[in-house]
Amino acid sequence: MTEERADGWFDALASFLGTAYLRNAFTKGTEQEVAFLVETLGLETGDRVLDIGCGPGRHSLALARRGIEVVGIDRSEDFIALAREAGAGLPVTFEVLDVRDLAYAAEFDAAICLCQGGFGLLRGDEDPALIRRFATTLRPGGHLALSAFSAYFAALHLEDGEVLDAASGVLHEKALLRDPRGSEVEFDVWTTLFTPRELVLIAQAAGLDVEAVYGVAPGKYAAAPPSIDVPEHLLVARLPA
Repeated sequence: MTEERADGWFDALASFLGTAYLRNAFTKGTEQEVAFLVETLGLETGDRVLDIGCGPGRHSLALARRGIEVVGIDRSEDFIALAREAGAGLPVTFEVLDVRDLAYAAEFDAAICLCQGGFGLLRGDEDPALIRRFATTLRPGGHLALSAFSAYFAALHLEDGEVLDAASGVLHEKALLRDPRGSEVEFDVWTTLFTPRELVLIAQAAGLDVEAVYGVAPGKYAAAPPSIDVPEHLLVARLPA
């Protein structure tokens, strides 16, 4: 159940994984995802983007290589250390920061929160407040792009050992992870799931105009409608000018 989950549970997981995080198959589509976001959000050289829950910085770095100024934030000191090392010489800054402590105000042309980086890893009841914080970071007319796991897909493809709490929409699983040296440890993982309608309502309540909710998969971002057979949703919303 969600009440048994310790706050900040992901920190130990991030510390254990380190550079091995980037060996996961879902990280291999970074360039495709960023290319889609640059086009969809209308990003240009010199724009300023906030990467919320940036992990080791893969999306931040890809954007910075395109001449976009990026600030990446994550509460994992281990991931931020990796991101800073990789970002040397690029227009990118990385900060250790919990998403619940975001205090930027109207500073960014766009904010991204991808791969459950600081959004779907918290208790479901915190999500509306988080979206409001994300919206506050945007300049008028700025965009938010946020991905979330699909409640439909998870329920239809529930695997042995996974427990879906229907009341909270949180999926609990045990994942066997491998560190950079090859050692394996089992971790508890909790992920909050969403329907497209929930994402739209949360974004609208935060004062955002929803432009689309797409059905996506890692490395396969496209302007496609949500589907019960696609694992993630991608919300694209805009702060009114």
